[in-house]
Amino acid sequence: MRALLGLWLLCHGWLALAQSDPFPRAAAAYQVEVDGEVVWARESQRRLAPASLTKLMTVLLVAEQGQLQGVATVRQSAAGETGSRLGLQAGQRFSVEDLLAAALMASANDACRALADHLAGNQARFVRRMNQRAQELGMGDTHFVNACGHDAPGHYSSAQDLARLAHAVLRYPALGAWAARAQASIATVDGTARYAFKNSNALIGRYPGALGLKTGNTRQAGNCLVAYARRGSTQVLLVLLRGANRWWDAADILDLAFAHARDPA
Repeated sequence: MRALLGLWLLCHGWLALAQSDPFPRAAAAYQVEVDGEVVWARESQRRLAPASLTKLMTVLLVAEQGQLQGVATVRQSAAGETGSRLGLQAGQRFSVEDLLAAALMASANDACRALADHLAGNQARFVRRMNQRAQELGMGDTHFVNACGHDAPGHYSSAQDLARLAHAVLRYPALGAWAARAQASIATVDGTARYAFKNSNALIGRYPGALGLKTGNTRQAGNCLVAYARRGSTQVLLVLLRGANRWWDAADILDLAFAHARDPA
């Protein structure tokens, strides 16, 4: 794939940079930013299922509350979550920051739901907070129905909105630090149970400069990704919704974005 990209650039030069859609088969919708400026986009305002990219809003609300050292108790609603999960048990108690790490890195639905229950009392109240914050961030093509990203009628976002959300998340160093880790483990506050997990983002530790940010996959959403990478002073943010070859395409798009930063002409 990298060799094909190099041949494509050699044959076509930088003419592709003037095209509005240089990656038509990469995803149903995407947006690429270099140092905060949108350089390429495709249907970036199209409303699509965001899968677990939803959790970026959940962890943002947790960080904004500012009580990461607090303790949250896992309720039965969280222990019964489906999909990607760690297997947390009702009654277990964890630090808020540990649950945040599991939700962000491992995309653990049980950890995510435990955070929602802890912050708002139940998921319905938490979702209202999510939608209010989305409005405040100018996310006009976003509406949440649940905290974790399950497919559901009326649960949608757009590449443009998720880029806005990613910028808000990156203002919190603790969130960025967790998103950039390849693996971690968390333990209950009494030390009786421990859970180890890896980052679901395959770019971490493999793509030079990759620092996050979130993955997602459901039947309706397909493969989704918010990728953030930094080399020197250059920062690239990529949002892919309903991606094709998510990891290969992401690496190639990031490569081209960094090359564009070096020579934007």
